[in-house]
Amino acid sequence: MGRKSVTGGVRPLGRNRIQFDFRMEGVRYRPSLPWIPHETNLRRARQLLVQVRARIDAGTFVFSEFFPAFAVSPRVPLPLSGRTCSDVFDAFLAHETARVKRGDLAPATLAAHRQLLDHIWRPAIGTFSFHAVRYTQFVKIADGHRWSKKTYNNAISALRRAFAFGFEDHPELHNPTRGLNCARIGRKDRPTIDPFRIDDAERLIAALHQDWGDAQGNYDEFRFFTGLRPSEQIALVVNDYDPEKGVLSITKARVKGIDRNRTKTGDDRRVVLCPRARAVLERQLALRESLVRRGRVRHEHIFFEPYGRPIRELHGVQRRWQKTLTRLPIRYRTPYTARHTSVSWNLMIGCNPLFVAQQHGHRILTMLMLYAAWTEGSTEADVAAIRRAMAAPTSAAKSSPKVEALQRVDWAANRPNDAGRKAEIPRGYKDIDWRSGRDSNPRPPA
Repeated sequence: MGRKSVTGGVRPLGRNRIQFDFRMEGVRYRPSLPWIPHETNLRRARQLLVQVRARIDAGTFVFSEFFPAFAVSPRVPLPLSGRTCSDVFDAFLAHETARVKRGDLAPATLAAHRQLLDHIWRPAIGTFSFHAVRYTQFVKIADGHRWSKKTYNNAISALRRAFAFGFEDHPELHNPTRGLNCARIGRKDRPTIDPFRIDDAERLIAALHQDWGDAQGNYDEFRFFTGLRPSEQIALVVNDYDPEKGVLSITKARVKGIDRNRTKTGDDRRVVLCPRARAVLERQLALRESLVRRGRVRHEHIFFEPYGRPIRELHGVQRRWQKTLTRLPIRYRTPYTARHTSVSWNLMIGCNPLFVAQQHGHRILTMLMLYAAWTEGSTEADVAAIRRAMAAPTSAAKSSPKVEALQRVDWAANRPNDAGRKAEIPRGYKDIDWRSGRDSNPRPPA
């Protein structure tokens, strides 16, 4: 039996140094560090020696990292064979790809992680030994970019996830990315809500119909009066619409051309369409039927490109929005502002905030924090114009008898009308078949 060390591999060397004792590839090494050999430093040295031996076992030990002044033989490879950061990134992305195939991870998340790792971190540290890179190197790389707080947080999050994956093989070692903190996003850092006025929205809708036809015009008009997320709207199929109740089922999404059987929040919801939205949807379905008869539409999606193909990506519809809006005397907003506008309009005409949050898939607190300031400055003229727009289709649209009947209903059913009584509830609201099988708190949208 070999003799067991009683010093744990470290011992005092004179009055001002501590010596380490370990073997690597059959060769014994005894480097030292300029540490005063009192009890605290000896305990610290034993912990360091544990890391050294773990690095040796993993094949990633580098003498210069631990013992910069030690004269090592040139025959010792520096560093020894081991994984680089690129190797860990590849393994991490391969694991996330498998998770996407199992339905355990969103494809958009994988695409974002791949882009951040390949374009930011891999060029900077890809060739470094995975166990050799240090916290200060990460900080220097991140501070060298002029990022917004959100972009900074996304880049740090992707790096931390990849390194946490790699260090699962070495739980005894310290992960340097644990010290990287995300930037704190306060209320002032959130994007400002800048909805359209009703007259500007109507002008934009008319211009979109004129520039690109009814397929694009109906798509954007529907967004203003339902507030659907773009990923939810392009995933709608004919069976999602209940024409008898005027209700739309939101149960899926299409992100970067990939269909998902869940929404962004993971919660299904039933959207009660206002008369204007129902009129737009009926016009779109009529357009779809005409294209089906001509053989130009061979799918079940409600909204499609002007030439009949389903909308796989949002680049085309966004580009057409941009070209039309930039030629109008209206301040430019991104297409997602149509969703913000829908929420704001519903709050301005007095709809119950809980009902609005449920219809748009928001948390009630988030909705009130983002949209309450905008609704405070609304005028009676704006409110009346919004109410008229939501209660009737455009003059160019042909209305079915069912839609014409709904035009006579005050859509702000939760708000007392001028006579001091509750407005009539839109027909079919009480008959909504919620996912749970019943409405646990049946009441009008008030």
